[in-house]
Amino acid sequence: MTDPRISPHLPDWIRDHLQRYLASNGEDGHLWDATVAGGTGLVPTLVLTTTGRKSGKPLTLPLIYGRAGNSYVVIASKGGAPHHPAWYLNLDANPEVEVQVKAECFRARARTATGTERDALWRQLVEIYHPYQKYQAATSREIPVVVLVSGQDGAGKGE
Repeated sequence: MTDPRISPHLPDWIRDHLQRYLASNGEDGHLWDATVAGGTGLVPTLVLTTTGRKSGKPLTLPLIYGRAGNSYVVIASKGGAPHHPAWYLNLDANPEVEVQVKAECFRARARTATGTERDALWRQLVEIYHPYQKYQAATSREIPVVVLVSGQDGAGKGE
């Protein structure tokens, strides 16, 4: 049975990765082979669930992540497309999200990093996944860097 949180419009390789991650509680999928999408080696991924800004339904995606203290950091690149990905527009409308890292699931509040914080986090994530540089060069929009702060770590910080 298909998980209702998984969009049928995702490319097969992303849908497969997400299904394996969810079915195995991250045992299969936490470390993702980035060579499939132009990267090198294995990179850590988490599962992010946002609430659809139009539908009100959950939308779940696997994303490459980094860390900033106790928070997680993701990039809204959409491969350098001219528009932000739907998941970013969703969390911009409703920053309350669910996150799964391996088997750990928790609620978090998303915020977009700015200024020097954004610059530092951007460099950190580019070290994890080099194609982000190419994606930024391909678009005129500034690709958002999103910090996911868990409820127990003070979701209001930085706002």
